[in-house]
Amino acid sequence: MCYSLSLQSPINFRNRHALKIHGDRAVLISNSATLGLPERDRRGKLLLCHGKGVHSLRFGGNVDVKLCGIPRHRLRVHCSDARRMPEDRHEAEKTAEAVTVTDQPDFSEFITSERVKVVAMLALALALCNADRVVMSVAIVPLSLSRGWSKSFSGIVQSSFLWGYLISPIAGGTLVDRYGGKVVMAWGVALWSLATFLTPWAADTSLWALLAARAMVGVAEGVALPCMNNMVARWFPPTERSRAVGIAMAGFQLGNVVGLMLSPILMSQGGIYGPFVIFGLSGFLWLLVWLSAMSSAPDRHSQITKFELEYIKQKQQTSIRENKRNTTGVIPPFRRLLSKMPTWAVIVANSMHSWGFFVILSWMPIYFNSVYHVNLKQAAWFSAVPWSMMAFTGYLAGYWSDLLIRRGTSITLTRKIMQSIGFIGPGIALIGLTTAKRPLVASAWLSLAVGLKSFSHLGFLINLQDIAPEYSGVLHGMCLTAGTLAAIVGTVGAGFFVELLGSFQGFILLTAILYLLSALFYNIYSTGERVDFDSAA
Repeated sequence: MCYSLSLQSPINFRNRHALKIHGDRAVLISNSATLGLPERDRRGKLLLCHGKGVHSLRFGGNVDVKLCGIPRHRLRVHCSDARRMPEDRHEAEKTAEAVTVTDQPDFSEFITSERVKVVAMLALALALCNADRVVMSVAIVPLSLSRGWSKSFSGIVQSSFLWGYLISPIAGGTLVDRYGGKVVMAWGVALWSLATFLTPWAADTSLWALLAARAMVGVAEGVALPCMNNMVARWFPPTERSRAVGIAMAGFQLGNVVGLMLSPILMSQGGIYGPFVIFGLSGFLWLLVWLSAMSSAPDRHSQITKFELEYIKQKQQTSIRENKRNTTGVIPPFRRLLSKMPTWAVIVANSMHSWGFFVILSWMPIYFNSVYHVNLKQAAWFSAVPWSMMAFTGYLAGYWSDLLIRRGTSITLTRKIMQSIGFIGPGIALIGLTTAKRPLVASAWLSLAVGLKSFSHLGFLINLQDIAPEYSGVLHGMCLTAGTLAAIVGTVGAGFFVELLGSFQGFILLTAILYLLSALFYNIYSTGERVDFDSAA
């Protein structure tokens, strides 16, 4: 483990087994027998073992250095450990003496930190978000049979969620940038949980009431991802954001698994509407914990340690504007945001992501039921397996993405690598899906497609924080609105496409081609650098 040491004034440490500076060059010194570094990493570095060294070590001012092999109880270095050099006293009187030590936390420290608790609650919220969303994908099968709905009309009923989802993301993203993620997420969860809970009553009242209830779920859930993106940007430094997004989106995908697997079981015990009641009540339980234990930003959190707060602040590598709420105006600069091609890169990527996501989410239970003639419970389980894969690969992708950045790979190249895997991989896998003759083989191809799709979260999704940290909420809302339009076309279009051609295969091939074209567009126009939205193109 290594620690970063920043010094603003020259001081002399009497602890000889720490570290020495030669001019502007850092020299590593360990009190361990060996440092354990490859030979090529020792060039330009001096290794002093325990019992050897100089009587005192002088640290030059205005330097950033690394300490390796220092025991944890020696982590915090204080000025009392040092004395000023006489020739530097005059200069020291002008510059305030400051010593700050920040470590790159190990896994145990990371997993028990307050910021991980925040992202865990976000993951639970997103799991509920998708569980409330996906339950209709299972319930639509018995509802269609009992009410005589065609496949095209079933697609319209399922798309009612998307009509609501179309309305709120931009307004929700603007509110998130202005008021923070805690308040907006709380309102969102409360509203979609209430609408889910009331869905059985709406379905028994009239078709229009059912459509309105599902649309209200969509309206409320439109703020979920902008809230997640905003809070990750505030709580996590750049070197940890990919993992944070991976954890949050793992919860998002596990919501699909929970919804698809539990819905048939709950329906068998409590009727068609059982899952709606259970998932709706779960949202209110989550809300109690969220309001009592979370905050929108780390400096507002009552339980965070001073060490973790300093770590987050020092590792943030963005401007002050990112760390302050966007309160300069109520109306975001939409024209300037849309004048830059990196904005269109993330919009196109999000649109394709939503197309593929909602087509797979909405139609796979029907696909397995009609193409492979499996029963509803089996169809739900075959459809749930791919989302389990996505939750697992999503965290691995996040860890790999952070590792690439820490090892010096540019943010731009890292985002493009993740996005390429996340779109080209599913495109190829969906082509393989069209050749499957058995449900197990089809589920395997679908699992590969959805699993690789999770890499795109570390492409376009986290890219919003790179190019526009101060507008990440509203920009995410714009992306979600465009993505919702694409999802409506895909979800409704799939039903009509299947009725006209009598097969899912052609629509799956079309989706595969769109994945490949979207990957090309993103790689041409995207960037990992901050974009200047203060001036028009």
